[in-house]
Amino acid sequence: MKSLDANLVTAALLAVVAVSLLQGIFRGAGSSAKRLFLFVGGAAVTLASVVLAAWAASAASAPFRDWLDRRHWTQPKPDASGWSQFGYTLFASVRDLPLLRFAFLFLIAYLAIRLVLGTIGSLLIRVGAVPMGIVPSGGPVSRAFGGLIGAALGCGRALLLTAALFAYCSLFPQGPYVDYVSQSGLYREAAAQIIRPAAGSLFEERLPVFAKQMQGELDQIWQKRYDVIDADLPPEIVQTAQQATEGKKTDEEKARALYDWVGSHIEYDNDKVTDYEEKGEWHEQTPAMTYDTHKGVCIDYARLFAAMARSVGLEVRVITGLGYDGLGGYGAHAWNEVYLSEQKRWIPLDATWAHAGDWFDPPNFRDTHIASA
Repeated sequence: MKSLDANLVTAALLAVVAVSLLQGIFRGAGSSAKRLFLFVGGAAVTLASVVLAAWAASAASAPFRDWLDRRHWTQPKPDASGWSQFGYTLFASVRDLPLLRFAFLFLIAYLAIRLVLGTIGSLLIRVGAVPMGIVPSGGPVSRAFGGLIGAALGCGRALLLTAALFAYCSLFPQGPYVDYVSQSGLYREAAAQIIRPAAGSLFEERLPVFAKQMQGELDQIWQKRYDVIDADLPPEIVQTAQQATEGKKTDEEKARALYDWVGSHIEYDNDKVTDYEEKGEWHEQTPAMTYDTHKGVCIDYARLFAAMARSVGLEVRVITGLGYDGLGGYGAHAWNEVYLSEQKRWIPLDATWAHAGDWFDPPNFRDTHIASA
């Protein structure tokens, strides 16, 4: 047979079927039929739970976001506890990131629906499995039928494994072992004849797009870690931020004042870059260290600006990605975005580049800055 080969994926798929077949022969027709019934019933309950949970999460997403908006939970003060900072970061992430909000609602809905349907399904499965108990389990005929039923159950399990491999290959086309998986003739045959027609565009088009969008949101959540780890600020930084923004009324005026302060008081630390590029040594530093030494690299500028901005009530975030190097290429970079409540929009700014021009919300900002996807 053309699809049989020495590939380990092929061997694994055949082993799943073979083990199930042997179990069927050993258990006999009655027990094997009961297990097949439980397998099919359980799969149906799970599929129904996923579909209903997805529908419920989609329907509830917008109302839930509006409800969170009405909570008016403001950024905790710099002296607030770490739990308060973490709670606000989680709250803001669920409120602002649609895919994360969907995943949060989907998980809650799935657990609730699965509990209800699982309870109902379990009762129905037990009732439906009663007739299976009258089928004799011993004897050669029973074992032969048990083997057939076990093989059918094994095929179902092998298809689930094939679907999982197919999803992995679709999500990570350049990932490890993708080429090896694709070399399995049995996998290719099952994927082409069953999985791809049944799934349609789900695995090859929708799932990769969803995964890419979800990764972008996870990157934003990861960047929000600075909201927590940089929350506890020394009094002198808070005092400096308040002095720099004294008399400033609007969010834009405050953000501009802090941009000017950080850009003019912090010197770029070329030695830190050299140590990292030539020695592989990265010197992590807090906003307090940047403030005290008046030296840092782009991430240090961005973290100090964010910390000072939060201390005067601005909503701000640290953005990481790529910045134009002036030589035709791009390198790792970090900057900030701050929310102007009066204008109801986020604006970008780059205090690291302040010495080279005005990088406070210029019209060409995104021509030179590429945020992580």
